[in-house]
Amino acid sequence: MQALDSDIKKKIDQWLNGNYDEATKEQIRKQLDQENYEELTDAFYKDLEFGTGGLRGIMGVGSNRVNKYTFGMATQGLSNYLKKQYSNTDIKVAIAYDCRNNSESLAKVVADIFSANGIYVYLFDGLRPTPELSFAIRELNCQAGVVLTASHNPKEYNGYKAYNSEGCQLVSPEDKAVMKEVQKIDTVDKINFGGNDELIEMIGADIDKKYLETITELSISRDAIARQKDLSIVFSPIHGTSGVMVPPALKRYGFENVTLVEEQMSFDGDFPTVEYPNPEEEEALSMALDKAKQIDADLVMGTDPDADRVGIAVKDNHEEWVLLNGNQTGTLIINYMLNAWKEAGKLSGNEYVVKTIVTSYLIDSIAEQYGVDCYNTLTGFKYIGELITELEDEKQFIAGGEESYGYLIGEHVRDKDAVVSAAIIAEMTAYYKDQGSSLFEALIDMYIQHGYYRERLVSIYKRGRKGAEEIQQMLKNYRENPPNTLDESEVVTIKDYKTQQATDLRSGETSAIDLPTSNVLQFITEDETIVSVRPSGTEPKIKFYCSVNSDLKNRSEFDQITQALEDKMDRVIAHLTE
Repeated sequence: MQALDSDIKKKIDQWLNGNYDEATKEQIRKQLDQENYEELTDAFYKDLEFGTGGLRGIMGVGSNRVNKYTFGMATQGLSNYLKKQYSNTDIKVAIAYDCRNNSESLAKVVADIFSANGIYVYLFDGLRPTPELSFAIRELNCQAGVVLTASHNPKEYNGYKAYNSEGCQLVSPEDKAVMKEVQKIDTVDKINFGGNDELIEMIGADIDKKYLETITELSISRDAIARQKDLSIVFSPIHGTSGVMVPPALKRYGFENVTLVEEQMSFDGDFPTVEYPNPEEEEALSMALDKAKQIDADLVMGTDPDADRVGIAVKDNHEEWVLLNGNQTGTLIINYMLNAWKEAGKLSGNEYVVKTIVTSYLIDSIAEQYGVDCYNTLTGFKYIGELITELEDEKQFIAGGEESYGYLIGEHVRDKDAVVSAAIIAEMTAYYKDQGSSLFEALIDMYIQHGYYRERLVSIYKRGRKGAEEIQQMLKNYRENPPNTLDESEVVTIKDYKTQQATDLRSGETSAIDLPTSNVLQFITEDETIVSVRPSGTEPKIKFYCSVNSDLKNRSEFDQITQALEDKMDRVIAHLTE
């Protein structure tokens, strides 16, 4: 073991001599025999950190890997928190899992630990979407919930997301309190693995039925769907959990011509037909697009493995299939919902929509024109969920979303929901087709009516410790030496969410930003170009969100204005990153 750092060697010895099962120890011994020192170092050089979003990592043995011990420590810490927080309550939790390898067995481990701590567990009898877990927490009056998923990460990953009693991912100060309890579990000897089956109840069909009934009630344009029930839809769950719920949701909405990508309907954590199970990537939807071209479909939809994000493709103004980005889809959804509510006479002036600060500001403009409040939150859907809960008894939430393909319609959950989003996307496609328009033509018409906003996300990777330091130095430089202009337009406002202060560069006046602190900078120019800069919370990269806009007078100008806006973003990003 001379090739291993002494601290790594010490931690490996703790696992080999500690209270770990023999299969785990045998895997470690095998790697030692094979002298896989690089792999062992990465697996043991730190503890997999329970952060504000829970745990996520590569599966395997070691303290920096996803396994029953790292998940066990998280669950024991969460159990201890719940027992302190709800000392006079019969505590209940709900557990769901997606198609990831080992998810089912790890979910049983998590259920056993909760039950061993005297906590009643509702465990789904098979894989289910993340939003259904949020729904179940609220429906069953649970104090918390856990879903095992690694979202759109590669197949080697799994993860653990914790939810509060509102069905929302943990937010401050609760997240910090749970993290503190998890950190106290510094040895596996503190984990109570001895499950109590009498405290574990399997759930499934009843919750499915209530969930589907709830999202079906959110349909508005039922007459249009009835006339367009043969709308040709191609759908793929990309081997994930939406295969359980999206097809029946579309059927309940009234769609009778849904073509499933059968090769991707299998629940498979190896994701054999794609490189990455990410609906943001064209490659992940390539099979669905091929199917759509064969049958001349109207709409393509695909979701990530835990069904909280959805990507779509439609024919553009040249009859070519294109993927819409998250800003375009989210803006279409909110514009459609506000218009549908207005046509139905449901807008009373007490409604609102929500988006994140890096999501299209076209949504703000549209909401203003409908007389509906638009709130901006920090990046992360938990902040949208938190706001919905805060305003629950005061105002009516219609819809919300973020540029990373996550949307929510209705108040039934407190997380992004690809199931209801898929149903509403299909509904609005039917609505516009019923009016003689495609969804892409509706997108252009929305730009003509409300302004053409175009966005782009550019990520620069900086790996390792040196990379992390470079990212922090870049942000420091932007704060100390902000740009004076972007594409020859004067920077007039700087918003620093870390100091929670906005500065008007013309007057020198400052104002408070009423949001939690976050390491994000925004530069806003005279022509309303907006660039947001932030480090990624999950990957070694710095992100630049660029938004530009222009008037669009008619459909015939669309291609020309699009190119002009794309060229403008090229210049803006180059200025900031060169």
